[in-house]
Parts: sequence; structure tokens; C-alpha cells
Amino acid sequence: MSGTSGSPSRGSAIATFRRILASRWAGRWRRWGRAKPVAVPIAVALAAAIVASLAVHHIAFLTHAEQFVDDIRIALRLPAEPQDRNIVILAVDEQTLSLFPYRSPIDRGFLADLIRQVEARAPRAIGVDILFDQPTEPAKDEALRQALAAASVPLVISYVDDPKLIDDEQKEFLDDFVKPADRGLANLAEDAFDTARAIYPGHAGPEGSYVPGFARALAAKLGVASPPDEVEIAWHGRPDRNTKPFAMMPAQLIKLLPPGWFKDKIVLIGSDYSITDRHRTPFAAIYEGAEGNLPGVVVHAHSLAQLLDHRPPDHLGWLGNATIALVLALIGSLLGGLEVELTTRIAAALFAVVLLWLVGSELFHENRVMIPLVTPTLALALALWMSDSLGGREARRQREFVTSTFSRYVSPKVVRQLVDSRAPLTLDGDRRIMTFLFTDIAGFTTLSETIESHKLAEMLNAYLDGVCRIVLKYDGMVDKFIGDAVFAIFNAPTEQADHPERAVRCALEIDEYAERFRRAQNDAGIALGVTRIGVHTGQATIGNFGSLLLKMDYTALGDAVNTASRLEGLNKYFGTRVCVSDATRAKCGTIAFRPLGIITLKGKTTAHTVFEALQAPVDAEYVSRYERAYASLARRSPTAPRLFAALHAERPLDPCVAMHLERLRGGETGAEIAMTEK
Repeated sequence: MSGTSGSPSRGSAIATFRRILASRWAGRWRRWGRAKPVAVPIAVALAAAIVASLAVHHIAFLTHAEQFVDDIRIALRLPAEPQDRNIVILAVDEQTLSLFPYRSPIDRGFLADLIRQVEARAPRAIGVDILFDQPTEPAKDEALRQALAAASVPLVISYVDDPKLIDDEQKEFLDDFVKPADRGLANLAEDAFDTARAIYPGHAGPEGSYVPGFARALAAKLGVASPPDEVEIAWHGRPDRNTKPFAMMPAQLIKLLPPGWFKDKIVLIGSDYSITDRHRTPFAAIYEGAEGNLPGVVVHAHSLAQLLDHRPPDHLGWLGNATIALVLALIGSLLGGLEVELTTRIAAALFAVVLLWLVGSELFHENRVMIPLVTPTLALALALWMSDSLGGREARRQREFVTSTFSRYVSPKVVRQLVDSRAPLTLDGDRRIMTFLFTDIAGFTTLSETIESHKLAEMLNAYLDGVCRIVLKYDGMVDKFIGDAVFAIFNAPTEQADHPERAVRCALEIDEYAERFRRAQNDAGIALGVTRIGVHTGQATIGNFGSLLLKMDYTALGDAVNTASRLEGLNKYFGTRVCVSDATRAKCGTIAFRPLGIITLKGKTTAHTVFEALQAPVDAEYVSRYERAYASLARRSPTAPRLFAALHAERPLDPCVAMHLERLRGGETGAEIAMTEK
């Protein structure tokens, strides 16, 4: 382009940056959920659901919380159902023990007689949940051994092989008492909190043979197959609050019961007295004592009833649990992305949680479907938090994006000041002395009409990128791109005591870069012109100018800005590339210059001594002879033509020397030049 005035601006980087800050980061961001595809809230929900599930299953406190909620539902909302008709329990209780001279072990003679009486009443099977791991009275031990061996109905006897529970001598006695085919492990599947929750499947014994759990062993005796892994117990409900799930009578009252009471029933014999063989169950979440801590034989009864009825566990499988957690997490994700007050979103989340818990309670009570409650609640809370945080994180990412993008054109100090500032945007200006730098490519408008648009854009973007990097290197601020021209400011918005020298050194480096770039383009067949640079130091007003709502420009206004632009244009007249005003030159003691003339710009009354900034290394002797010739010119000395002629003979390609020699030969004298063009 040929000048800076009258050319359409491609926009100010600072202005665009300010608009982004004003319209988005300062509180007018649109929620990321509206701008992002549907996959984003789903991804947040999935992440929250996974984190919640892992947390609940690996953090003891959360695991216990989920189980505790399940236990409350089992204790309070277990559906009512008729008393089981297949299983009866004969309990050795405190009244039974009072009949014997010693409490433990249980009188073997009594047990032998009890088993014979039960067998005589034609039961379907007998299960004895009492350990025979030590001798008592020999005659009674033998009577019990014979009763067990002679049983004509399917029989399972409790067995243990854990060295923590019995020693080698006890195990040897137990092995002799209980045949391998009649063994059923008395173990209960308890969780980390010692609560019986699952049917114990069994395990391989020391000899390598597999010993099933007590309930599985009885089921197998009755021809019912059962899974070889732990299955959660589906607890049998009570008909009413005062009736137990299984018929249970003290063992010593068997003679008083009618014979038909046992026919085709599975009779379980076990202990039911304080402390001994008591196990914590889910009912303990509400009920204390015997209501919550059930005898082992009762837990086995629940397990056996479940196996015989082929009743599945109440809990959903992992897929159902994961789906519920994901749905609640998705709700939390969507709530987190809504453009409403946080308190409203939290209230909606609480409503969703309450609804989940009510539905969970009713589903179990009406349909025996146990859905997770803590995991989905945690998933919803996590998703709400993640989604809301992601909005802030998105703002930070946008801030980083803006910073990284505009740092190519704006001094990082400007970016940091604008980003970190909490002050509202205003139109207030600050009047200060600054240094202004203008660049322009000679003949660019003509060139742009001769090459393809995409090649033009590619070349110009590469060129401007290099210029901007150099400006930023010297902490300048790229204020505008005007076609191929660049307008940069030094000493704004932060103070720079050496801003004139910064600007000139920046101009010299841009000149060096632009010449390399030009030669490369010329070699490629593109007739790119030289870059002309003007630098001037003066007072102007810097600030935000424009409309707060529509458009803001952080820029400088004043005559000094116009002067810098005119100095750039002077290069065409002098044949130079870097033209600097006397105001700037006076602040640059370490940079080499040579004077060009005393110039009165068009439309101005004040003259400026204009200098050319020289690239290092400088031919000091030649510059010294030029300065003598220029001093002679300024004095209007008659020796000036001879001195300039000598310089021209030495360096005929020095355009400044040629220009002054032509003026002198044309009859002009002195260094004063009044410009008739901008």
C-alpha cells in the first residue's frame, strides 16, 4: 500500500480481545452446554458415573454407606410373604440347655434321640448346624454317631476345616464323626463389616475335595443345582411383624408337635441362644439384639429357601446399576450446564435425589428390586460439580486460547494486564509520551492484484507473523493491521523508560527480517517491495475508545501518531527504509543514525529533523564524510555539491546521497524540505 490514511482497517487485535473479555469472560459467557455437542454432557456423566462406582466399591466408608442404605430397606421395606412351608427349625435354646448338666457341647444323647424322632416323622431332609468337633460322654457320642450313620433321609451336618476355628485333634474327631458325603461348610459369607450378605458357596478342602456350603449341600441332596459362587441372599419376608419367616420351635418340644408337622419338610437343627453362633445381618441396621443378629441356622434357612425357590438376588446386575448411575449422572451434568442460578440447580438436584430414593424404596417393597441409591446420588453430585467446574474451566481454557492467540499480536504484558484486571472497561484515556512505529510494504496494492488470493494471504500472514514476533520481542504492542501495514506502540500500557530505543532497535530488526523475506519472495518470482518503517516519539492519549457495548479500541490518538505515519512515507522520498524523528533520535544514544533533512510535513508548520537508523556494522568513515557533507548542506555552503558528488561517485546506489545531489544540481540549497504530499 502507498499510505496509511484512507485504507480500510482489518480490525484491531486489542479491540477484538477487549470485546471477548467484555462479552464472554467478564460474565457474558454462554454456557458451554449450549455450544458443545451432546457428547460433552454425556462424557461428563459417564466420567462421573465411573468415578462414583469406583469410589463406592473401593472406599470403605462409601461401601458401608451403600450397604447401610440397602440394609435399611431390607429391615423396613422387605415385602411381606407367607411363612415358608418347606423349612422348619428345631432350635436348641436356653430352655433346652437347662435340661442338661453342662451347656457345651450340647448333649449328644439328646441330639441322637432328636434326630431319630425327626427321621421317624418322614421329613424331606435333615440339616444339623451343630459342630461335633470334640468328644463328650463316650456312650452318648457313639449313640449320635450311630444315629447319623443310620439315617434314612438326606442328611447334611455342619463342618469346618479352618485351622483358626479348630485344631488338628478337633478336625480328626470331626472327620471321623461326619462322612464326606454329608458335610456342609458352616461358614457364612460375611462382608468387611461382618454382616452376612451372601450364600457361602464352599471351597476345596485340604485334601483337594470340594466341600459345599451348608445350604448348597442340602440343596444338592434334594437334587437342586446351585451356582458355585457367592450369591446375595434374598431374605425371606415375614407374613406380619409378629410371625417369623420360618416355623421355629424349641427342640425339646418335638414330642408335643403333631407328626404331620414335619412330613416332607426340611428340618434344620441348630442353636438359638445368646452370644453363641449369632451373626450380624442387614436387619441389624434397624433392630438390635436377636432381631438383627440372627442364629447361623436361621441364616442357612434363608439361603436354602432361596436356592429351593430359585429366587434371584434382589439387586440388579452391574449393567442395571451402571445404567441408573449413568442416568443420574446425566441429570447432574445437564443441571450443571443450565444457565440458571446455582441454588436453583442444587434444588433441582436434591429433588432428583429424593425422587430416586422414594422410587428405590417402593421398587423394593413392591417388586423386590433393589436399585443402588448412594452410587447414583454420588454420580449426580459429581456430575453437577464437574459440569459446573467445567464451565469455569472452559472459561479458563477460553482465556488461555485468547491469550495464546492474541499474544501473537499484543505484548504479553498487555495481555496479562487485560486478563488479570478486575476493573470495568471504561473510555478514560491516559495522556503520555509514547513511541509509535509504522511499517508499510512498497507497492503492495499493485502486487495484490497480480497473484492469487490464497498465495497472497499465505505470504502476508507469514510476513505479519514475523513482524509481530519482533514487536513482541521488544515488549511493543501491535495495535493495528492496516492492510499490509503494522502500527505498534511502545510505552503503553506499561511504562518503559527506554521506549524510544526499544522502538528503533525493533525497527532495525524488522528491517533486517523484511529484507530477508523480500529477497526470498523475489527468488520465488513474487515482486514483493521493500518494507518502509517510520518511528516517532511524542505525546498522545492512550485508552479505550469507542462504544462499551459495540466496539472498543485500545489505541493511541494524537498528532504524534500521525507524524509517525508520515515518517514512514518519507522513506519513499529519501529512498531509505527506516526513518526516525529527532524526538526519538535524541533518546537513542547507542544507535547509529545519519541525518536526512529538516522536514516540514504536509499540513504541518513545525519542522522535524529526520534521521535514518543504520544497520550494524556501520562504516563509520563513510558516515562521517556524509555527516560533513550534510552539515555543509545545512549551512548552505558552496562546498556541499562537491562533497555530495564525491559520495555519489563512491556509492552511486546510496539513494539519500543521490536525492540531495539532485536537489543541489537543481538549484536547491539547505536541508529544509517542505513536503507537498503525505
